[in-house]
Amino acid sequence: MDVSALLTSAGINIGICVVLVSLYSILRKQPSNYCVYFGRMLSGGRVKRNDPRWYERFAPSPSWLVKAWETTEDELLASAGLDAVVFIRMVICSIRIFSVVAVVCISFVLPVNYYGQKMEHKEAHLESLSIFTIENLNPRSRWLWVHCLSLYIITSAACALLYFEYKIIAQKRLAYIAGSSSKPSHFTVLMRAVPQSPDQSYSETVRQYFTNYYAPSYLSHLMVYRDGIIQRLLNDAEKMRQAIKHVSPDVSCNPSMKSCSTFCTGPGPTNSFKIISDEAGGVKKLELGELTTLTTTEEERPVAFVFFKSRYDALVASEVLQTSNPMLWVADLAPEPHDVYWKNLKVPYRQLWMRKIATLVGAVAFMFVFLLPVAGIQGLTQLNTLSKNFPFLRPILKGNLINRVITGYLPSVILVLFFYTVPPLMMYFSTLEGCISRSLRKRSACIRVVYFTIWNVFFVNILSGSVIRQLSIFSSVKDLPAQLAKAVPTQAGFFMTYCFTSGWAGLAAEIIQPVGLIWNLISRVIVKNKDASYETLRFPYHIEIPRLLLFGLLGFTNSVIAPLILPFLLIYFFLAYLIYKNQIINVYITKYESGGQYWPIFHNTTIFSLILSQVIALGFFGLKLSTVASGFTIPLILLTLLFSEYCRQRFAPIFQKYPAEILIAMDRADEITGKMEELHNNLKAAYSQIPICSQESSKAGCSPPCSDQELPASEVLKAENLEAEVIKAFQRSKSSHDLEVKSCPSGSPSRYSPGFAEIYKRT
Repeated sequence: MDVSALLTSAGINIGICVVLVSLYSILRKQPSNYCVYFGRMLSGGRVKRNDPRWYERFAPSPSWLVKAWETTEDELLASAGLDAVVFIRMVICSIRIFSVVAVVCISFVLPVNYYGQKMEHKEAHLESLSIFTIENLNPRSRWLWVHCLSLYIITSAACALLYFEYKIIAQKRLAYIAGSSSKPSHFTVLMRAVPQSPDQSYSETVRQYFTNYYAPSYLSHLMVYRDGIIQRLLNDAEKMRQAIKHVSPDVSCNPSMKSCSTFCTGPGPTNSFKIISDEAGGVKKLELGELTTLTTTEEERPVAFVFFKSRYDALVASEVLQTSNPMLWVADLAPEPHDVYWKNLKVPYRQLWMRKIATLVGAVAFMFVFLLPVAGIQGLTQLNTLSKNFPFLRPILKGNLINRVITGYLPSVILVLFFYTVPPLMMYFSTLEGCISRSLRKRSACIRVVYFTIWNVFFVNILSGSVIRQLSIFSSVKDLPAQLAKAVPTQAGFFMTYCFTSGWAGLAAEIIQPVGLIWNLISRVIVKNKDASYETLRFPYHIEIPRLLLFGLLGFTNSVIAPLILPFLLIYFFLAYLIYKNQIINVYITKYESGGQYWPIFHNTTIFSLILSQVIALGFFGLKLSTVASGFTIPLILLTLLFSEYCRQRFAPIFQKYPAEILIAMDRADEITGKMEELHNNLKAAYSQIPICSQESSKAGCSPPCSDQELPASEVLKAENLEAEVIKAFQRSKSSHDLEVKSCPSGSPSRYSPGFAEIYKRT
């Protein structure tokens, strides 16, 4: 690939980015698109609503960039949680590392590569990209020491920044644990593989076991039931919610009521009631006899949430082996209530190891199937081979513009389109694996996507252009560094165009939200849906973190080999900082999080990228017959491995377990202040299998942001055509005959229409 083809790809993607970002700055101001671009702010119900001036609505403006830049880390932590802060710090760490890498390599390595051989250079746009790579140096060149010294500087800077960042993130995680004193998961152990007894139910077995072995610390327990009856109750509740929809709060009605405390919050008390309007006679009533089936032994699963009197007691019970048979009485700390993935709790524990093997085999099989499109894409980068195999394409390939588009733009676009199938499939594999929490499922999918991306985008592309060579390349493992060194410079052009397409254009597509925008347009224009309810989104960590790590790997491996890619990567990281911050502030809502456990994935992958770049440089020094540079590179690899092991011993356990001293201090503080009894009373209600909120409100997240947010003056919402929609809950007063209308605190009614906040105030 020559520079002109690279510039063609860059020009096309820059044009796409400018158009999409300008379109976004206009579309976000249209009232009909607020549910697409301000989902988080609307779900909080704390936005000011005014009528924007008509001319401001159709003029692009950079105000969103300023707001994203000015948002502090503390504000981000308060509104979006620790995972969002950790992700933004990943981007910041990448900016810092590759700023150092770019300065060193552009200042020293790139000139050495360009003038490596005595030759007459062409004009810049006519030069081949190989001129800017290490391939342009002569064997035994005395300038190879520049590359070796640059490798030492890059590794030292990266390790230092990674260490300090790991230390900061570890402190934030400890503060996150200490600051979450009211979380019920600290008192709860998820007990699976409860043995079946012919004489008693699962619930009685659990009670007998824990009163026998954990009598001083055992509090109570809550069994998990089959999905069938639970789903039937949820469906009936949804029908009732639909029946009372559009009831005006000003109209007095005499609904018939039945207490639903039995299935709303388990055996504990509740403030929720089953409301049936007089007009909703056709709605199927739920007989109280059906609710009693929840306590039958046939509906119980061998899974229970066991509650302890203190956090430390729960921690001890989750860490020890309960019986001599490790396949029975398996204990783990329970995830947060909103984080529980109920569907996987029904999976028998003895099946999990088989599911893990099956999903691993499926992922590996899909990885090899994906070789076919990658091999076809490599054919597009080699026009000589393409015209030879397909003679009818020769007249088309003679045009310079077509030639540049096919070699510089089309391969990366096709690869990006194929990769859209990867994250959903990996998420499906993680679901089949049996993850008990949504955060664990997303983190497992993230790791799978990282492996898949690195293998297919990097290794498969550089090692060969055909499936046969891809399968036979590992026949000589000892020659792998030399084979990588030969292949990386030849694919430098493809990696740059992939940075344009997947990086720059991918960020523009992320901010425009094409799927949500199209769906909103179809809903309003074609379906004529006047209901202003919508579904908020969770941040796709399993998509964005692997993309960030892939570009980090491309930066490290090309730093001393083909440093021309580094400025383009820096542009991507700066854009990612602003765009992801804007999306976290305005679009994505946090319903559950992992407590910063994505950082070890970033750290370990970055260390792997560093070591891989050193191995490739070692292979190239060997090809150039530079024994001195090769000799100095081997200790660098060993030092990087030692640094990685030190960080694993020093920081990794913090992200895997809870420190006992913090939990004991929290227990003592709650006992002194008298909060412990209140926490105990809320445990069963927190882990109720049927949520208190309706399904619709749970889609938008039962934990709206705590921080007040205000839309810009030119982007605020209209407050006209007010209409009543749903009265979310009835709260029981001291007298059972007096009712007070209130909304579910975790599902603000303002999320259902732009004007519902005003109605909510009147009620």
